[in-house]
Amino acid sequence: MFLLFIAAPFLVILVSLLIGRYPVDIATVINILGCRITMQPCYIEDIYQTVVWDIRLPRAILGAMVGGCLAISGAAFQGLFRNPLVSSGILGVSSGAGFGAALAIILFHKVAAIYTCAFAFGIFAVILSYLISKVYNGTPTIMLVLGGVIVSSVFSALLSLAKYLADPMNELPAIVFWLMGSLASARYSDIMIAGIPMLVGVGGIILIRWRINVLSMGDREAHSLGINTTLNKGIVIACATLATAGAVCVSGIIGWVGLVIPHIGRMLVGNDNRVLIPVSFSLGATFLVIVDDFGRILTGSEIPLGILTAILGGPFFVYLLKKTKGGGW
Repeated sequence: MFLLFIAAPFLVILVSLLIGRYPVDIATVINILGCRITMQPCYIEDIYQTVVWDIRLPRAILGAMVGGCLAISGAAFQGLFRNPLVSSGILGVSSGAGFGAALAIILFHKVAAIYTCAFAFGIFAVILSYLISKVYNGTPTIMLVLGGVIVSSVFSALLSLAKYLADPMNELPAIVFWLMGSLASARYSDIMIAGIPMLVGVGGIILIRWRINVLSMGDREAHSLGINTTLNKGIVIACATLATAGAVCVSGIIGWVGLVIPHIGRMLVGNDNRVLIPVSFSLGATFLVIVDDFGRILTGSEIPLGILTAILGGPFFVYLLKKTKGGGW
């Protein structure tokens, strides 16, 4: 099973290179990949090389990275907050990134500005949530979640204002399409830019994943075991925020992955975060690449990822509410 979880993302990435409007057989795909990796001359038609290497491969890789980051952040937050109904956007990072992207579309009209503003406002939203949680010395975890709810509401209102002020001919459609989530414009430069915060965030969560088990016991129990709860919570939140913000800034808002995938992981391997965290990354990467493939091939025009993940996640969330009775594990 361990080898299967490692191999699954690579297998779905390989399959995604074969399917689409221009079907390509596996021998051609392997030949193209081998020539490009070894920098040898390739005698296959340019159209196939462009489709496989320049369009499908960066899209599949970025989809795996985004899905893995959202899933691993959701698993970390669920363990940290001891609540199975929270997701990777619980502290407002998705709403902040959405407003940042809309602002960049209206003011700058450049892809680089959209990525930068979405990432910056996503981080800023989480910082605001943390500062709001310090206003009242109540239960720290509850106050942090309440801060995230407040910040998400404010940035959602600002996003609505930006959509109201946007040019209805060009800017408003761009904002709406970005908010639906898509990997259609994925390029290797996106992987290089967004990959840095995503790798830092994922690496940090994996390194301290065993401490999430301790933190999930409660502050008092963690203190008794010699864990600095404030420091470790801050590290988990910072890493999950970096991973989520890096993913959202290049893919748009993709819901439900951070909520649903960790629970599928728990059904397979249990609640131990030492195993659940890496398994969630593998499942999230595999899931989002498969969903993106369906979005490309189901209809003549591409279906945004946010729509498909919501269609799949909604029924599962109803099942989850019934199983957990609205809370608890």
